[in-house]
Amino acid sequence: MAESCNPEWFSAPLIGWSYYEALSQVADVHLVTRVRNCPALERHGLRQGRDYTAINTEFLFKPMERLVRLISGPNKGWAILMGLSVPSYLLFEFIAWRRFGPRIRQFDLVHRVTPVSPTVPSPIAQWCHKRGVPFILGPLNGGLPWPKEFPDLHKQEGEWFSYFRSLFRYVPGYRSTREAASAIIAGGESAYREIPERWKNKTIYIPENAIDPQRFPASPKRTAQGYANRPIRAVFLGRLVPYKACDILLEAAADLLREGRMTLTIIGSGPEESRLRALVTDLGVGQAVHFTGELPHPRVAEYLVNADILTFPSVHEFGGAVVLEAMVMGVVPVISDYGGPAELASPQCAFLVPLKERAAYIAAYKATLHAIAADPTSLLSLSDHGRQRAERLFTWPRKVEQIVAVYEWAMGKKAKRPDWGMPFRDDPHS
Repeated sequence: MAESCNPEWFSAPLIGWSYYEALSQVADVHLVTRVRNCPALERHGLRQGRDYTAINTEFLFKPMERLVRLISGPNKGWAILMGLSVPSYLLFEFIAWRRFGPRIRQFDLVHRVTPVSPTVPSPIAQWCHKRGVPFILGPLNGGLPWPKEFPDLHKQEGEWFSYFRSLFRYVPGYRSTREAASAIIAGGESAYREIPERWKNKTIYIPENAIDPQRFPASPKRTAQGYANRPIRAVFLGRLVPYKACDILLEAAADLLREGRMTLTIIGSGPEESRLRALVTDLGVGQAVHFTGELPHPRVAEYLVNADILTFPSVHEFGGAVVLEAMVMGVVPVISDYGGPAELASPQCAFLVPLKERAAYIAAYKATLHAIAADPTSLLSLSDHGRQRAERLFTWPRKVEQIVAVYEWAMGKKAKRPDWGMPFRDDPHS
């Protein structure tokens, strides 16, 4: 079950699709998703009825999307959208059960991949439990506090609803969903911490994101000579919204950009774009900064292949798939030591900048960039370790092994609950 499942989109829809695509290589999988995904699924060779079932809840979901845009603005208000969309998700499951409930025992298990938000209950969890069919919930993500160092950030993001987020535990179905689930996958440390102790014994930590090696093939290995007589090539990749902090990056990198010691490619679009373009002009760095706009996901690798560093100072990131995409291609992340990116990377393969109040954070990020520019060869070992960590822990084939291990445990085929550490350990023997 992945109501968000689209191979041509980003974020949760791409996660849903990646789970389906990877698991279908090792299991007989039938996808249940929303009708809005049909055109993309058909373009990728799936056929409705044979490979997937599409459920139409658009008449209920689309008005909620429009209302959130009206309240919070475009590309904002995630928490509000989740809260207002609960009725459409419940309808999605009711329709799915009406179609599959009479023959649910034909399936070995049911896995609800999306929505990844822990605020959305699942009636199917209880119905599967009553019929003896294991139900897997997750990856669940969320619960990362808005950083106290940026007290106005959640207002800028239109996330005033986050003040009431803790009330989701009182939503009907919250407890029964977790009680009935055979296994719960937590997609981040913050999501794991939110799981009450009574259900920790069936909760497994597996970050929600992974990389498709075909979309992001390994780049040629970096050498010291490759950095000679040229500026550091930096890439920013993400939606242009306040919490991604592209403005902080520009201020931190301004001196290097003006001096010709660094170039910056900004990949993405969003409501901050006009302000960021104005900031580029004000800082006098236009000759060194290139905006690409939003790119199709497969084209991102074209820019990463020539990059040295991923400059991604986001201050409120649950996941951070872009960090893995950079690592597997040998690009060294420069990220905040907070949230999802800091879980995916490690000090052996990335620069983790301490999250501080704005001016101090800019100064710390600036110092890190200047240190890299002063000694680009410091990137070599980080690049190698990042590639190794990504390939060993975060490819979709590896994630399939992890998910199948969860399945086997939930079905009683393995006695020991899977545990790969939290965050995943660098040392494969630890």
